[in-house]
Amino acid sequence: MSRVVIITGAANGIGKGIAEGYVGNGDQVVLADIDVDGGTSLAHNLNKHGEFATFIKTDVRNEQDIIHLMSKTYQIYGKIDILINNAGKGLFKSPFDVTVDEWDDVIYTNLRSVFLCSREAAKYMKHKGGSIVNLASTRALMSEPHSEGYAATKGGIVAITHALAASFSDYRITVNAISPGWIETGDYHELRNIDHEQHFSNRVGKPADIANACLYLTDPKNNFVTGINLVIDGGMTRKMIYEE
Repeated sequence: MSRVVIITGAANGIGKGIAEGYVGNGDQVVLADIDVDGGTSLAHNLNKHGEFATFIKTDVRNEQDIIHLMSKTYQIYGKIDILINNAGKGLFKSPFDVTVDEWDDVIYTNLRSVFLCSREAAKYMKHKGGSIVNLASTRALMSEPHSEGYAATKGGIVAITHALAASFSDYRITVNAISPGWIETGDYHELRNIDHEQHFSNRVGKPADIANACLYLTDPKNNFVTGINLVIDGGMTRKMIYEE
């Protein structure tokens, strides 16, 4: 029996790759995104060989949009099995120049949404169990200058993941995080050899790498795995930086 999977930020990039992965697995996907054109187009493409995808316009900064997303999904499918909290945005700017509005925007988009989406989805999952996966980042573990807002949200996602895993454990809801490294969502063929060689894997990541991890973490056979942060970066954050 196919599962019902909600993916936030699904219209493009990693979210799109995750949606394609679940459709390839025979699941029903709900594409939640503020990008109407991108979400509608993706739903159309995923439905070329059947009814696999539904697009629901959602601004994850808005609590009522999130409540509507969950209730509409339940109204259509009668259940919610999986939530992938993928929606996010960057904020790379000198801390001296970041405005309070910019700070709040990235917090609301990246971190607050994870709490609200997880809470609302869990209300529908709590009777039969389910799985939640939160997309964090290797930037939760290491930084470049001028990345405070983004790093703070991704670090918060790692922390809230194990907290939610504890809170939802009585309801048989697993909660895990994935911290991607370099995942190329543009033209993969334009990457240079030096880009690939920075990784133990000798290649830059692809959205399918994250989709495969989501499929693993949300497989009922793997319900012994909960509260973790799975780093998927081709070994990049474990590579020594010394040059010979």
